[in-house]
Amino acid sequence: MSETRIRVADHIKHNPGIHFNELVRTLDLAPGQVQHHIRRLLSEKSVRRSEFYGRTHYYPPDFDAWERGALALVRRETARDILGHLLEHGDARPDDVAQDIGVARSTLEWHLDHLVERDLVRKERDLHNRVTLVLTHPNRTTELLDDVSPSLPARFVDRFDRLLDTLVEG
Repeated sequence: MSETRIRVADHIKHNPGIHFNELVRTLDLAPGQVQHHIRRLLSEKSVRRSEFYGRTHYYPPDFDAWERGALALVRRETARDILGHLLEHGDARPDDVAQDIGVARSTLEWHLDHLVERDLVRKERDLHNRVTLVLTHPNRTTELLDDVSPSLPARFVDRFDRLLDTLVEG
């Protein structure tokens, strides 16, 4: 295996769920180079690929479907903030979470739809049909959050989305 392919495989191993553009940026390689090595790693079954919400993510082969979907989401700052809020404060009402993490309710709902779809969060309704957000797998979620440290460009994109939310609501 070439030195570059080892670098790509190692980076994926230490950054599970990394998406293609971030892989190109952080390794400072040409996109074609990364594509070539990814194809080889996929054919060798050294790496797995999954597409979530418009991005292709790469994982070590030992990650199951739930972990792959969860990691794709926790790489987004707002989803991480929602999960962090629920881990810190326990079950919560959506309005409280949106206010505490500083996002529009519509943004919260967009992320919640995906978190519910991937079985990280559950929406429970009481007798008055009020929604409470509950983590479905708090221990596994904590472990995944520990695995993710987003890149600076990824944080900028997330913060820009939040800024747009603020301008649209204001």
